[in-house]
Amino acid sequence: MIARETDAYRLFGEPKFGGILIVSDHASNRVPEGVDLGIAPELMDQHIAVDIGVGAIAQIMAQRPGIAAYCAHVSRLVCDLNRGDHQAATIPHVSDGHAIPGNDLSPEAREARLARFHHPYHAALSQLLDDAPPALLLSLHSFTPRLATSDEPRPWQIGVLYNEDDRAARIATPLLEAEGLIVGDQLPYSGRVLNYTMNRHAEAEGRPYLGVEIRQDLIGDPKGQAEWAERMVMICNKVALNLP
Repeated sequence: MIARETDAYRLFGEPKFGGILIVSDHASNRVPEGVDLGIAPELMDQHIAVDIGVGAIAQIMAQRPGIAAYCAHVSRLVCDLNRGDHQAATIPHVSDGHAIPGNDLSPEAREARLARFHHPYHAALSQLLDDAPPALLLSLHSFTPRLATSDEPRPWQIGVLYNEDDRAARIATPLLEAEGLIVGDQLPYSGRVLNYTMNRHAEAEGRPYLGVEIRQDLIGDPKGQAEWAERMVMICNKVALNLP
């Protein structure tokens, strides 16, 4: 159930004090009216445009009591909400070898796009966290098994990411390994590099969070999405109960 929808985000379920709030910065491949990226339409279903699978997982999880999901309502190619508004990659000119000509913007047009998507997304998330502080934030992402611009293998089924605050990560990692999973600690990305939303809304405020990246070939269909949603509900509840 969509509790709230704007141009920048969608909220599923009702956030609860002491509950779990999922935050998914790359949950959508939507290109809003008035934006033309100048790329082939089929690219919008690939990993450069959306974190495949996470939107469905977030919505399934948000059907559980005490869990809500705050999801981007715009493609990362339009505005990458997990980057700072000062970073060039926030409105990318290229992604995994694909040029994005529609993002060659004037300074005024760039500021207008940030004002339409980036600023309201983060302002609303701040307000949500103040109004109903959760016991745990789940930063939910997914990663492609192989980048087009790299031959480096990515064998991990899930990666756990964090910056300075590793409280939740240290609890979650052995729980995930006990599920028989290949778990990447700061792999395939480092949370010390790619962690803008959690740095701003969790680490800066002392809020515990669990950052995960699930491999996309595992969650590309409804069966995998349902299985991983169930797993993440279990993991998040255990983490929240065992936080110091």
